[in-house]
Amino acid sequence: MPKVLVLPGDGIGLEITPQAVKVLEAVLKNHSTSLSFEYGLIGGAAIDEAGKALPDETLAAAQAADAILLGSVGGPKWDTLPAPQRPELGGLLAIRKALGLFANIRPVKMLPMLVEASTLRPEVVKNVDLVVLRELTGGLYFGEKGRGTEPRSAFDTLIYTEEEIRRIVDLGFQTAAKRRGKLCSVDKANVLESSRFWREITLEVAKNYPDIELSHMYVDNAAMQLVRWPEQFDVIVTENMFGDILTDLASMLMGSIGMISSASLSGSKGLYEPAHGSAPDIAGKNIANPLATILSAALMLRYSFGLEQEAQKIEAAVERVLQEGYRTPDLAKPGDKVLGTKEMGNAVVAALK
Repeated sequence: MPKVLVLPGDGIGLEITPQAVKVLEAVLKNHSTSLSFEYGLIGGAAIDEAGKALPDETLAAAQAADAILLGSVGGPKWDTLPAPQRPELGGLLAIRKALGLFANIRPVKMLPMLVEASTLRPEVVKNVDLVVLRELTGGLYFGEKGRGTEPRSAFDTLIYTEEEIRRIVDLGFQTAAKRRGKLCSVDKANVLESSRFWREITLEVAKNYPDIELSHMYVDNAAMQLVRWPEQFDVIVTENMFGDILTDLASMLMGSIGMISSASLSGSKGLYEPAHGSAPDIAGKNIANPLATILSAALMLRYSFGLEQEAQKIEAAVERVLQEGYRTPDLAKPGDKVLGTKEMGNAVVAALK
């Protein structure tokens, strides 16, 4: 029986992951494939109980699991710790690195019933359907870091190897080939040597995909174009920090960051999590949006277990619930039927039936 490691983490992670688990159980009820769920600690919760953000037991369980479902990590309680010990770097980034999860896939597709939830005009967002591929194991987040004393200073090193660039760009071309055949590589090649190297390798990989339309865009222009004319994009591939920033920006094209799912992959091994953070200000209030986590569970079925029909059933159930006017507070406008976190999870389960 395939094993899923569930890591709720911190903040609203404790509320949203149970909703995804019950949706997975519902969609696989009476199915030939069933999943077993094991639970572990990561992030601030792990620091409090085990003394570090990624305990050895959690990493061992993750390595043994067929897939990982993660909630969110971090919060003000741990912000004063040295960066390597904090939930984000010591927990989330560390598990991605340890498992070799190099590709973060974040689909951004506007659902018709959420057009009015976006802060942008309907005509700008109504046709949005894009995917962002973010490189996960290199760049500023993993380069050498340090502090100087005379004068006081700090540095973070941005470094990429040819292999790191080649594998994520190759996946970008493969993804574009399954969609509309357009790949936009985002960099800052007018300023950064690492970006010039990124572009050089991208052009080499492009020779293997003559049927794919390749374009290059500076990251500052990409940020502007995502809010100016987002439907021009099909697949975007970019480095770690640029991808982190652009996907949060792109989330508002769908109306809320609470709708953005993600898969972090290396082959069929995957870690699935919502794109949002731990939101400590709303934790414990049963108002967090669980749909990004539920949609991440659908990605798990698709990428780790090859259950495409079941993944589509979850996605269709989410759309059905939204079509019926149900919303969590982050998406709600006057006249909507507002549901709490647990109630939204229950609604998706009901829609599956």
